[in-house]
Amino acid sequence: MLGQYLDVQREALLAKTDQLDREQMAQLHPPSTLTLAGLVYHLSLAEEDWMEIHFLGQPDRDPFLGADWDADPDWQFRVPAEIGPEQLRQRYRDACDRSRAVVRQASGLEQLSVKPVRGKHFSLRWVLLHLIEETARHAGHADLLREAIDGSVG
Repeated sequence: MLGQYLDVQREALLAKTDQLDREQMAQLHPPSTLTLAGLVYHLSLAEEDWMEIHFLGQPDRDPFLGADWDADPDWQFRVPAEIGPEQLRQRYRDACDRSRAVVRQASGLEQLSVKPVRGKHFSLRWVLLHLIEETARHAGHADLLREAIDGSVG
């Protein structure tokens, strides 16, 4: 059920980017610096970070290796120029597919992460709830951004 709730939020976020071009996906709405492209990029990295790097214990890889969190704590919201809208959406879909595979292969919801966060290991149940919360929050942001871009609601 947790996976189903998360999938609903994942699809809601992607639906907010349907038929938008690079310029629309990158459009700013001051005073916020959030963009639809930035939200999709951030959530693809969140899926990778929580499920693959922390839960499974896979090594850090690009773009995490070169990230300077102190100099730019919001770097995850800045999309590299070479990534276009469809490539960005596919990156997110692929990250979500890999997360679903992690869930299928886990021994259960109480399985603990390989890597701790702030000294504590977390369960698969916790990471799924966290990803639901994170994705739903940003899907709400995406609602407002999409409406500001072209008036689309729902």
